[in-house]
Amino acid sequence: MTIREEILTIANQLANQGKSPSVALIKTKLSSPTPLPVIISTLKSWQHDPDYIEVKKPDEKAAKKQQEKTSPDKEIYQAVEQAIQQEIAPLRRELEEMKALLLSLTGKDKQ
Repeated sequence: MTIREEILTIANQLANQGKSPSVALIKTKLSSPTPLPVIISTLKSWQHDPDYIEVKKPDEKAAKKQQEKTSPDKEIYQAVEQAIQQEIAPLRRELEEMKALLLSLTGKDKQ
């Protein structure tokens, strides 16, 4: 939730209680320190909405679905890992052959 949303929510709660939302009242109810210009500018644009009285929290199911969409699937990781291993295997064999050849040419394999 943004600070602007919190200010609007508090202003609506105060208005529903019959109080006139003021910078001082809102500042005392905010969850974190907020610069006065932010409170003032938000209050200037505020219009009373009696139904907007609680902080809107993201829907847990929607958040979980979004997380599932953004987190890669385990099967994808496995498929990518397998493809990488298949591509690297010939290079590893060639490297081992080159090492063996180099050792035989330098005569270090006889020691």
